[in-house]
Amino acid sequence: MSSVRVPRHARVRLLAAVATVCALAAAPLAPQAAAADTPPYTETYRPQFHFTPEKNWMNDPNGLVYYKGEYHLFYQHNPNGNSWGDISWGHAVSTDLVHWKELPLALSHDDEEMVFSGSAVVDWNNTTGFGTAKNPPMVAIYTSAYKNGGKQAQSLAYSTDRGRTWTKYQGNPVIDIGSTNFRDPKVQWYAPTKSWLMTVSLSAEHKVRFYSSKNLKDWELLSEFGPAGATGGVWECPDLFPLAVDGDKNTIKWVLVVNINPGGIAGGSGAQYFIGDFDGKKFTAEDKGTYTPPTGTVMQDFEGADFGTWTTTGAAFGQGPATGAVDGQGTVTGFDGKGLANSFHGGDGTTGTLTSPEFTVESPYVNFKIGGGRHPHEAGTVLEGPPPEGTVLADFEGGTYGNWTKTGDAFGSAPATGTLPGQGQVSGYLGNGLVNSFLNGDSTTGTLTSPEFTIDKKHINFLVGGGHHPTDSGNPTAVQLLVDGQVVRSATGKDAEALNWVSWDVADLAGKKAQIKIVDDNTGGWGHILADHIVLSDTQAQPISQETSVNLIVDGKVVRSATGSNSETLDWASFDLRPYLGKKARIQILDMNTAGWGHILADQFTAADKPALSVVQRADWADYGKDYYAAVSWENVPGGKRYMIGWMNNWDYGLSVPTSPWRSAQSITREMALRTVDGRIRLTSKPVSGLEPLRDKRPATASDVTIKSTSKPLIGRAVQGKALDIEATFSLKDAERFGLKVRTGANGEETVIGYDTTTQELYVDRTRSGAVNFNSTFPGVQTAPLTAENGKVKLRILVDWSSVEVFGGSGEAVITDQIFPDPSSTGVDVFAEGGTATLDHMQAWQLKSIWP
Repeated sequence: MSSVRVPRHARVRLLAAVATVCALAAAPLAPQAAAADTPPYTETYRPQFHFTPEKNWMNDPNGLVYYKGEYHLFYQHNPNGNSWGDISWGHAVSTDLVHWKELPLALSHDDEEMVFSGSAVVDWNNTTGFGTAKNPPMVAIYTSAYKNGGKQAQSLAYSTDRGRTWTKYQGNPVIDIGSTNFRDPKVQWYAPTKSWLMTVSLSAEHKVRFYSSKNLKDWELLSEFGPAGATGGVWECPDLFPLAVDGDKNTIKWVLVVNINPGGIAGGSGAQYFIGDFDGKKFTAEDKGTYTPPTGTVMQDFEGADFGTWTTTGAAFGQGPATGAVDGQGTVTGFDGKGLANSFHGGDGTTGTLTSPEFTVESPYVNFKIGGGRHPHEAGTVLEGPPPEGTVLADFEGGTYGNWTKTGDAFGSAPATGTLPGQGQVSGYLGNGLVNSFLNGDSTTGTLTSPEFTIDKKHINFLVGGGHHPTDSGNPTAVQLLVDGQVVRSATGKDAEALNWVSWDVADLAGKKAQIKIVDDNTGGWGHILADHIVLSDTQAQPISQETSVNLIVDGKVVRSATGSNSETLDWASFDLRPYLGKKARIQILDMNTAGWGHILADQFTAADKPALSVVQRADWADYGKDYYAAVSWENVPGGKRYMIGWMNNWDYGLSVPTSPWRSAQSITREMALRTVDGRIRLTSKPVSGLEPLRDKRPATASDVTIKSTSKPLIGRAVQGKALDIEATFSLKDAERFGLKVRTGANGEETVIGYDTTTQELYVDRTRSGAVNFNSTFPGVQTAPLTAENGKVKLRILVDWSSVEVFGGSGEAVITDQIFPDPSSTGVDVFAEGGTATLDHMQAWQLKSIWP
């Protein structure tokens, strides 16, 4: 559990680029609040065979242990709300890892601490003295996140009634190194030394520590592992376990899972792993060798005294290439030669562009190195533009709110002049004043309401930022338009401190009397709102780009984009140019951001026949989707099996997913194995077998369906539905891409699950999967490397009311993605692009709900 990744404003500067700012440009996508008489577990997006709490926020799975016929699932939980805060351990039990019974709160936050992630064991020999030989205690080892000062240390709690009630150990904490980034202990019994083994994260240092104890109370440091692999974000929720290779119990390898946020393979959160050996004290990962990128024709290496034929605007890039770090910047590494493009000239507050001359696309790929801030390109934004003209309803200049009416204490007695104490850097407002409800932190609330005005123009434009808590979420941070006392338009921030334009189309309200109401009714993370420059206008305001990115521009449009990872170390990236061969193109490096990490680094643009791979792409991942994080495994499982589960969400947008009265789900439980795939040992997974009894007795089937360059529904041959289990085998022909589309229907909605023969990748495309506009990082395509076996591709697809989990091959390629389709989108299509493919065989079952 991270205190860095959550919206704690003392640390926002570290995360300023994680969440892209802007707000919804129309009436917002609000959580689908159930009607008062809607039974629990039947709400619009409620998963039907994944665990969710009946209500309120959930994140990491914790304390996974088997005892007396029950699998225990504890989890990070806010018992008091639907966003992160008051973190405690929720609790559920199962006999089959599929059907779950939610129990009362296990470990509660209190005045001193929140209860962050950890593990649980059965102390069979009563080494702690917390139980008896006949009634051994269940012991939770968790991270105490102290509210005073933010220190994190490892603590104990115990239960002698099968985990139903818990007592915190009076001697807590049992390990305290004085760190604010020391968390998520995973403990197991290590038989060779007859001692307890703890695996725990030094998250900011990208290290995992190993400790040993005879009694769970007194711990000895054994060793450290890391940094290694992907290090673009904090390391969290580590897990260490042995597995037989290819089922051979005489060949054992150890797997170290290290979850990372941000910097995952699909962006944001992810679960990476290392394979190696553990000798009782030290973990040694297998040496994967050094990486040599593909060779090619260098287009720009920034080795000259100036930018040559590349043109600049603004001041951010200086007069020519930098030779490393510039004034005020941390150490810059990873660039080639002596020079690179560096937009930190003048600090993060400067902006500018650096653009190549036009060239004809002749190579399949352009590879380059990139670093700096993580502010992705957003479609629909413009590089610059004046504020829209019209009737200014409020610009919050002059030091007062004028005749606006204020309630509560969040907005203070006058407009703010920028960033408030304890807040991350605020940017994007106009002039000297703005509305900022972070006064005295997120805990304050209030409203600010305009006098009545007449709507006499087509649009109401304004700048907004701050927390993403829509009007219908229960505790909003929102700008609202009131007509006859009713909210008819609403917009909210995107969990970031940069304001950007929103435009409401109000043509249908012409002549109506209205008021603007700015509401902060939220006391949790990101519980504040920013607003400025409210204008009645006949012109629609366009959001201004706040990206730090490298873009490929074809026909005047951005067709490929990459951004940094909030790091001063450059790494390889690649653009696939194949769709644009023969076209004219430009490369543009942009720094349009003035907040934290508001700069971009780039070097070594090379035209090549093959893509370069980043450190992240070269790392190993338990799941390649956007929504599998904090993955940890059960201890003490019968038969020695290794079951794993992950939080089915992503910190990029986890606080914003449109669900209510709960937020977040856990993945399906997976059985893990080590298999040799393409000559290399890989961690593989498959859905737990307990899922199969949920299947309808009669599967729908389809066989020998050949399709060429089209998509067609499998009506009459295959099942339709919102909760499905699909097994499919395809034969490769000459199609470039093929696969299935699920949850197809309303307004062209579809979630595409396909295989790309040209890149040998499994992919999930959720850009048209339903509700996607609650965060700019949500829509997109996730890919996983997958080699066809004997000319065939096998898929296992689990479709739930708000997710897909795709298992490719032998389970070495897994993609987990949330989706939020219209309930009427229930179709299944088969498709092929660029040629022919054959669906050899498919079985599809509707799945029963696990809820009573």
